[in-house]
Amino acid sequence: MKESIHPNYQQTTIRCACGNVIETGSTKKDIRVEICSKCHPFFTGRQKLVDTGGRADRFKKRYGLNQK
Repeated sequence: MKESIHPNYQQTTIRCACGNVIETGSTKKDIRVEICSKCHPFFTGRQKLVDTGGRADRFKKRYGLNQK
């Protein structure tokens, strides 16, 4: 591999909105996420509303395409 072209790999912390903290290695420092494996519905088995008003709903609202 060529010298001095790769980013620095360092220890970092990933913080989730639920309060979970994960220590790992990354090229970025102090990563913040909204959903992690501790609070994601796929891993927990509980249904949770993740997105209130998706892209399609915003598109329909913006262009007046109210299809009910």
